[in-house]
Amino acid sequence: MDKTKRPKFYVTTPIYYVNDVPHIGHAYTTIIADSLARFHRLCGYDVFFLTGTDEHGQKIEKAAIDKGLKPKELADQVVIRFKDLWRALNVSYDFFIRTTEPFHEIGVQKIFNKLKEKGDIYKGVYQGWYCISDENFLAEDVPLESSGEKICPDCGKKAILVSEECYYFRLSAYQERLLKFYADNPNFVRPAGRMNEVVSFVRQGLKDLSITRTTVKWGIPVPGDPPHTIYVWFDALHNYITGIGYDWNMDHFNRFWPADLHLIGKDILRFHAIFWPAFLMAAELPLPRCVFGHGWWLKDETKMSKSKGNVLDPQIILNTFGPDPLRYFLLREIPIGQDGNFSHEGFLHRVNSDLANDLGNLVQRTLAMIWNYFHGKIETADPENDHDLALKEAFHQLKVKVKEHFEDYAINRALEDIWAFINQLNKYLADNEPWKMASIPEKKGRLARILLQTAKGLWGVAYLLYPVMPASAEKIWKMLGEKRPINSIQFQDLDFSLFSASEPTEKPEPLFPRIALQDFLGVETKKEAKMESQEAWISFDEFKRMDFRVAEVIKAERVPGTDKLLKLEINLGEETRTMIAGVADTYSPEELIGKKIVVIANLKPAIIRGIESQAMLLAAEVGGKAIIPFFDRDVPAGAKVK
Repeated sequence: MDKTKRPKFYVTTPIYYVNDVPHIGHAYTTIIADSLARFHRLCGYDVFFLTGTDEHGQKIEKAAIDKGLKPKELADQVVIRFKDLWRALNVSYDFFIRTTEPFHEIGVQKIFNKLKEKGDIYKGVYQGWYCISDENFLAEDVPLESSGEKICPDCGKKAILVSEECYYFRLSAYQERLLKFYADNPNFVRPAGRMNEVVSFVRQGLKDLSITRTTVKWGIPVPGDPPHTIYVWFDALHNYITGIGYDWNMDHFNRFWPADLHLIGKDILRFHAIFWPAFLMAAELPLPRCVFGHGWWLKDETKMSKSKGNVLDPQIILNTFGPDPLRYFLLREIPIGQDGNFSHEGFLHRVNSDLANDLGNLVQRTLAMIWNYFHGKIETADPENDHDLALKEAFHQLKVKVKEHFEDYAINRALEDIWAFINQLNKYLADNEPWKMASIPEKKGRLARILLQTAKGLWGVAYLLYPVMPASAEKIWKMLGEKRPINSIQFQDLDFSLFSASEPTEKPEPLFPRIALQDFLGVETKKEAKMESQEAWISFDEFKRMDFRVAEVIKAERVPGTDKLLKLEINLGEETRTMIAGVADTYSPEELIGKKIVVIANLKPAIIRGIESQAMLLAAEVGGKAIIPFFDRDVPAGAKVK
């Protein structure tokens, strides 16, 4: 079907500052956007999903100087971190915009000139308190401290008093138009409580907005007045139109603008719900349909931020569990508009209870019985009885509810309903007790129907989970013998009848290995300790307690479902052990067989990906990859290293 005849869905994340370390908060926003994009693609929409990085401004300029780099060099380095994280999280964005792209600079300058010619941008002098960290001028009602300084209420850092010539945007001229727009479009800002905040702020009165600086050079120069640099928010917000072709691919721009959904953290709501629509009104462009200000993920009840040193690195979780458990937890745990407190206990409960027990065991049991009783392929089955038809009808109702929840951006409720159906499938198996029929020949047809009906339910569950857990959904389909890609079936066509048992199922394998809290915390605290204290002293007695040994690698293989992990069998002289090492992105299994390495032999064993690791490899970390020190001459396995 011609894309232009299909409904469109344009979703964006904020563009992330390149002086940030990608953390759970960034991952959360982007996973929401990705799940919504995947869902709308299943529903036949022509989807465009935009994300990217904000690379201009004073704090990026300062961070680059501190590192002895040019700002663009710093940006080039950090952009890779975001792209790598999105790849690891299975994020299916359509375009990654960088504000240093030439087409973005040209588009912003074009809008600037247009508004200047209209009289909505004019030159003046600004004096006020400026927060470098948030790149924002403080409101006039922020009180002075006893020291005569002002503290930014958002980040808690000291602001600086600046006075300089600048260009202003005539924001005050759009106060009444904004209030009328909010009244006419009550769902423009969601959740509803955030719309109330926005309306209240605007009713207090809007003042004209300083949008250029002369003391910052790293940014887009004002056309015709190069001493002025366009202020970061006027620059950054326009990524939402330049990223889809404004001024350089107008057919694409006209196809997708206005945005259907801007996903943002609630801390940048004012910029997106007040400044951005005012800029668009001035430029005579349509306004986005919805700005959704989601809540924060807190650590120890405090918002995560680099400046507070309490960010959670998603890579720790990804290295242990892979992407889908993290995607599931973040979207299931809280409604999108609320704050959530990240706890290791809560995360592991979701993994071990929801994923390993409820879903994983159901898949394992069903496929095992199909293999044991029908050699992987159900040829014939009895007709459906009332209990079978009730399960089929429950799935049809589930499909309707899931669609409604996704369209309302209530992904957590969609997952709740999917899990209620998973529990219904488990009950269906328990009530019918197919294992009791296996030895009764006249019950073979009924046995086949029970397992076929359960397989159909799992097939449908995997489809509905695909937007949130794409890798696991595709794995379940593959194990069920489904050859078609999930996205080849349109949501409206989804039905039990589309699944057949014509292809043999695969032998089951664990989808979500269980893991104990202490093992996961060991991975987490090891990483946090490294971040917090790179040069902590230890005593000689503590060093002597560590048993460093030479180990010979006698067997090596990749750990399924991971990119970095290898399972190694090592010879320690008098014994052999198994260990897990995160070196698969540096070394192939074949490279390591026969090599002599150094391990810590008296470290407490840990369960990693369901495998007990009985030693730890020593390696250098260079550019995020492990480099193993090998011996330059023959050393016997088991020799102590001092």
